[in-house]
Amino acid sequence: MARLRKAAKIWRRSRSRTAADCAEVAAVDGLFAVNPGVIFANSAPLEIELGAGTGDFIIARAAELPNRNFLAIESSGVVSRVLAVRCGGAALRNLRVVRMDGRTLVNLMIGPQSVSAYHVYFPDPWPKERHHKRRLFTPYLVANLERTLAPGGALYVATDVGEYAGEIFAMLDATALVRAAEEVPGRLQTAFGRKFAASGKIIHARAYRKAPAS
Repeated sequence: MARLRKAAKIWRRSRSRTAADCAEVAAVDGLFAVNPGVIFANSAPLEIELGAGTGDFIIARAAELPNRNFLAIESSGVVSRVLAVRCGGAALRNLRVVRMDGRTLVNLMIGPQSVSAYHVYFPDPWPKERHHKRRLFTPYLVANLERTLAPGGALYVATDVGEYAGEIFAMLDATALVRAAEEVPGRLQTAFGRKFAASGKIIHARAYRKAPAS
């Protein structure tokens, strides 16, 4: 409830809504058309964060890499409003927000070989067995992550749940993606990542790469 009240308070400010309008990808007739070339009016490499939360990681990354485009994906209405306000307030031309289920975006709305990097940090583990069907990672999603990654593109994943990490990494190991010995950039740069690291909790993180074009 506290989060809802805070979000509502932020949203009541006219300057907040103005900032959000600058960052959000608008729906047309209730439907999204996610075309990065149209959204950004250029063909710069695209990075996507699925479940961007309130944007701690992706805002910093977009500011750090102005020659790349970034889409922050968040399905929660409350969180996506705060995310849009924060991204709009950052006034970054290379960062936009889409309120959408990440599975819908990856499975249906992103073209093949069009994403330079995916970032997925601390997805909801849905710990009860009857809720496992709600988890983000499925073999079908993983196949589409692989399909939509550009040659040489990267997938970065982090979770604090060991059992879920094992399932995710097993799915990814079964693809043609190759595990990469590189830092996972958002492992400690999200609110959850900082919280878990400060408490001494183990963070399971991996990077995967798609083979470069031959």
